[in-house]
Parts: sequence; C-alpha cells; structure tokens
Amino acid sequence: MLNEKDLELIAKMGISAQDIDGQIERFKTGFPFLRINSVATPGNGIVVLNDEEVRNCVMAWGQFEGTIEKFVPASGAASRMFKNLFGFVSSGRNVPETDFEKQFFAGIESFAFYPALNRTCIKLYGSDIHALMQNERHVDVVKALLDADGMNYGALPKALLQFHKIATGVVHTPLEEHLEEGAQYAADSEGMVNLHFTVSPEHKKEFEKLLATKLPIMEGVWGVKYNVTMSEQRASTNTIAVNTDNTPYRDENGELLFRPAGHGALIENLNERDADVIFIKNIDNVVPSKLRNVTTRYKRVLAGYLVTVQKKVAEYLNALEAKTVDADGLKEMLSFVESVLCTKCDETATMDNDALANYLHGKLNRPIRVCGMVRNEGEPGGGPYLTYNADGSYSPQILEAAQIDENDEQAVALMKSGTHFNPVDLVCYIKDYKGEKFNLKQYVDYNTGLISLKSKNGVEIKALELPGLWNGSMSDWNTIFIEVPAETFNPVKTVNDLLRKQHQ
Repeated sequence: MLNEKDLELIAKMGISAQDIDGQIERFKTGFPFLRINSVATPGNGIVVLNDEEVRNCVMAWGQFEGTIEKFVPASGAASRMFKNLFGFVSSGRNVPETDFEKQFFAGIESFAFYPALNRTCIKLYGSDIHALMQNERHVDVVKALLDADGMNYGALPKALLQFHKIATGVVHTPLEEHLEEGAQYAADSEGMVNLHFTVSPEHKKEFEKLLATKLPIMEGVWGVKYNVTMSEQRASTNTIAVNTDNTPYRDENGELLFRPAGHGALIENLNERDADVIFIKNIDNVVPSKLRNVTTRYKRVLAGYLVTVQKKVAEYLNALEAKTVDADGLKEMLSFVESVLCTKCDETATMDNDALANYLHGKLNRPIRVCGMVRNEGEPGGGPYLTYNADGSYSPQILEAAQIDENDEQAVALMKSGTHFNPVDLVCYIKDYKGEKFNLKQYVDYNTGLISLKSKNGVEIKALELPGLWNGSMSDWNTIFIEVPAETFNPVKTVNDLLRKQHQ
C-alpha cells in the first residue's frame, strides 16, 4: 500500500507505517459511540456554587503559591470567521443581499478594524469605504479586508485580528486580551504571567512582532512580567486522508494527503508544559477590559475550587500510600470520589478493604480539571454528561453530539434534555500528589476520535480527527463541572459577532 516515496514522507513527518495502518483500520471500523449514564445537570454532575462558596474559592486561589500557566490554542486561521464574506465575493454580486451581508455593511463603522480597513481602501482604490459603498463597490471593500494585497484577514489567525476598540485610536487583538486576562487571574506570587500560545509556523513571526511591541506596554499597565512561549502543532499528529472505500487518497501527482487532526493533537503540546495549574481557553472567547470583571472573577473561582480539591486528593493519596487508612477512612474517600469527583461504580459495594484502597488510589491519582459550564439558551447539543468507563464506573465527560448514536432514541433524548453546554473554560492540575508531572498521553481514550467527510479537488474523502483536547484526550482525568455565568462566554465565530454589545 505504501511505496518508498510514501515511507520517506511519513518518516520525515515523524509518522510510522504502523501508525498509517492503524489509522486506515480505524477508518474501516469507525469509533464506538459512548455509553451514557445521564446528562450532567445541577445536583447530578454540575456544581452550582452559592455566594459564600464563590468567595471561598476566590480566597483559595489568592493563597495559591504554585506555578501557573495560561494555555491558548491560537493556531487556526480565521477563514471560517469570514465564510459568509468569501461567499459574497464569489457570488458575482456587487451589493449585499443576504441578512448577514446587510448587517456587516450596516455596522461597518462599529468594527475595531474599520479605520485600518478605510486606510487600506484608500491605498488600494483611491476611495474610502463610504465612497466605494455609494458606488456599489461593496465587494472591493471585502477584498480589501480579506485579500493578501489588503489586510489579509482571510488568511491570518484570529489572534492577530483587531477585535475591540479600547479607546480613541487604540484597538486590541485577542492576543492582547489574553495578555490582559493573564495579568488579572494567572499571575504567580512573584507577579510573573506565563502564557503559551499554539501557533502555525507561517504566523509565528507576526506573533513575535506584536508581542515585542505590546509586552512592555502591558507590563507597565498591569505591573507584571510576562513569559510568553509558543509551540506548533506537530506534523506527527497529522492523519492520513482516505477515499470513501478507505484506500489512501492520492493527488494528481500520486502523493498522499495528510490533514491536521483537530485540537486533540494539542495534547502533545500541553503535555510539554511544566506548571501546576494551567488555564485553557479558546483564542476568540474574549471581551474588552471594561466587560471582563465577571470573566476574571469566575476564572479565580474555578481555579480556587481546583486547588482546594487537589489539596484533599493529595492528602488522601499520601494516606493510602502510607497504609494508614482504616475502613472509616476508606469510606470517607469513597464518598469524596462519588460526591465531589462524581465517579461511581456499583462494584465498590462488594470490595474488601485492600481492593477498595486500590480502586480509590487509581481513581484519585489522575490529572484534575475543573470545567465551567454555561446554561443552554439555544438548542442542546454536545456538552456535559456522565458516561461509562471501561472498568464499569461512570464519570463526568464532555461529549460532542457526533459521539452520540443518533439511532439510539434514549441517548438522543438524553442529549436533548441537557441544561448546559461546554464553553471551553478549563482549569487543570497536571502534577501528581508528589509534585511529578503526569504523562497526559496515558489518559487519552483513543476510541473517542471522529471521522468526517471532506472534499479535495472535487473528490469526496474521509478525514480522521484525534480525540478532542477537552473530550477524549482528557477522558481519564478527574473532571468537575461548575456552572458559570453566560457572560463568561463570548466567542467570535463569524465576523458579525464582533457587532454584539459584548465586543463593543
């Protein structure tokens, strides 16, 4: 199946022939659907904190003295954000007709990038935006925004786009908003803010250029020091594309096609980080500083809850290792695992003390994550569930809708009954009770990937995604869901989202 040229290519990428065989076999067999115990809801897997508990969590985070880092997946291009505008350019029309197009041009002066776009239009066409619009040259305005000879927003990552107007003549990119957020909740006891961004190699220089300009300013404003690092998604995590008959797809030159395997590939990047506590948040879920109070408060809440739980976990594990735990102590630990970590197994009722101690040690000695969950205000879909594990226990998991069997009426009904969704708002503890780093790759459920249909040069192909970073890649972590306010979730999925009041 693989020729010498193929073997040279995959060796250069850091992929083995066995890896390719395994991926092709996965295309053939597919991924099993997850078996669901129940939807996570308040009182059943989702914690709803009262005001006193919120204050206690904030206080606990303020007293934490370990190492901290903020991890931001930022490598994706913003092309999907402008999908509707690309469609307008290719439509052959010169004036807006769809609601989306009309909204974009009606609100064009409200975008933070408007002054830069206006200057670009004058440079390219000798006319400002309003003159172009009056002459029904709306497509030229969009081209000035998206094309390489203009602002190139169609090819840049979201991190580098002008999202927010901060003051007259001052705009912020998501990169800058994350820098400010880091200063507000992720500074260590010495005022150091560690941030890590995953970037694409072709954009790294632009990141470095912006950071060189902004870091000294931010350090002066916030009274902190920044340590910003970057990494790239590894080529070795790319997966082979196949035809619909599961044979490797080859282009007109006979070469194999490899595709990035989704955000799950970033477990490799996360595994290289060396901090006690790591915040994870998507690049586009940011707001201007004047609207950030709720976000920063609840980041402290999640982190405070995390370190409080981790402290108790370490206490229990040290006692188990010292073999100083009696039957009552084991009962207390089991109650903690079931009530706080929401992990239950019917077989514990028949275990003797030695078996129960081993069970508890295995369940406690894992990476921990506390995940913010937002109440559903639209259609329920992927989100927080309690699902079964290989050992018969069940525990909290974040699922995508595609992981649920649409032919299973009970599973679909459970999905539709969901009260919360996952905004990707995680705080993680990645070291064990002895202070040693976990090997995060040992906690991935490789049966939780996804297969999707794509198109390449007009040919339908199949693509393989690795278990998602906050889905199957963290399947065997201890997971806690906490309800957070809707104000903490302000993603920018399309350019018109920037017209919402949260981004103005």
